[in-house]
Amino acid sequence: MGEIGEKGIAGEGEETCINERLRDDELRAVLVKLETDKDKEVFGLVCKKWLYLQSTERKKLCARAGPHMLRKMAARFTRLKDLDLSQSASRSFYPGVTDSDLSVIATGFTALRLLKLQNCKGITDAGMVAIGSGLSSLQSLDVSYCRKLTDKGLSAVTDGCHDLKSLHLAGCRFVTDTLLKSLSKNCHNLEELGLQGCTNITDTGLTALVDGCKHITHLDVNKCTNVGDLGISVIAEACSISLKTLKLLDCYKLGDKSIFALANHCKNLETLIIGGCRDISSDSIKSLVATSQTLKILRMDWCLNVSDASLNCILSQCSCLEVLDIGCCEEVTDAAFDGLRNPEFHSGLKVLKVSNCPKITVLGISMVLEACRSLEYLDVRSCPNVTKAGCEEAGLRFPEGCKIQIQDQTQTRCVIS
Repeated sequence: MGEIGEKGIAGEGEETCINERLRDDELRAVLVKLETDKDKEVFGLVCKKWLYLQSTERKKLCARAGPHMLRKMAARFTRLKDLDLSQSASRSFYPGVTDSDLSVIATGFTALRLLKLQNCKGITDAGMVAIGSGLSSLQSLDVSYCRKLTDKGLSAVTDGCHDLKSLHLAGCRFVTDTLLKSLSKNCHNLEELGLQGCTNITDTGLTALVDGCKHITHLDVNKCTNVGDLGISVIAEACSISLKTLKLLDCYKLGDKSIFALANHCKNLETLIIGGCRDISSDSIKSLVATSQTLKILRMDWCLNVSDASLNCILSQCSCLEVLDIGCCEEVTDAAFDGLRNPEFHSGLKVLKVSNCPKITVLGISMVLEACRSLEYLDVRSCPNVTKAGCEEAGLRFPEGCKIQIQDQTQTRCVIS
């Protein structure tokens, strides 16, 4: 692409500019055919005209800029669809993204569909009001860890952006059920909702949410400690066909009722996070496994009532399972892996975490390795009966490229790749 140049040969002894032969729409057609970002950048190096066309066709931009530079970007990238102004969680620059920046975005990037503002801690409700009034076509907004935001500003977004499909609010601790009611009223196409750490969300809000939002595929209520069985059961029933990812980490009010509801209604569930939900029993897990054949990721660390029998069901019946975390399930023994002894059975499991399971031994790990030949990561830290020396003595052979987190007999961390 870099060798095209601006001129071409029109006839013997005569040169003509390629821009005299190709119209703008024809040049855009060439640009669209380029598959890599590198090729598209090279396209813009040919001449100023091609650079301008490349700029106007650009759809995605990651930037750090104040209002003045954003105005220049808006004039140049007229068809921008995806803008990322997120800041690092550990390192930030002063003053960072402000409400003034959001006002420029709302008026200058009117074609915007995706806006990412993670860790932009300086923005307030005033900036969200501007976004809601100016970006009516917005479909995805991520304001995770923008800690000053409240229902007032975010409700302005839901009032103005009725096409919203994805909203991520992790760490926005001032969000309440009021916002979920606004989502239900205005954003009927909502598919993804991230509420991690929004501790003011309750069952009342989740019940109101699914009155109008019945196509949710991804719901994250990790660490929403006021969410209980009622809210999750209502979600399971209302979004039975669409729901694929449900994250319930440390929702300690949840019990078997939620899991039975998922088993009865959600046949397409692929990811379930129930770590820290200590009241969930083996009976509900068995019920879920029997009906959820699509499950790929299951995290159930600190589910202290999980038994060997329920884990046997998981490993032998969940044919699509790729990730399993049973860390700190202290009553689990090698018997949990008996279902893997069938020589004709080969699991597709790629990640297994059994850290802090003191009753698991090298024998159990040998059964895992025999059946799980696609294993890429194994965590057996703080399992006193599984040591590096013990594995070597037993002649265990780990899959090529598998990363193992283990401890030697002196309890010093050891990583084997």
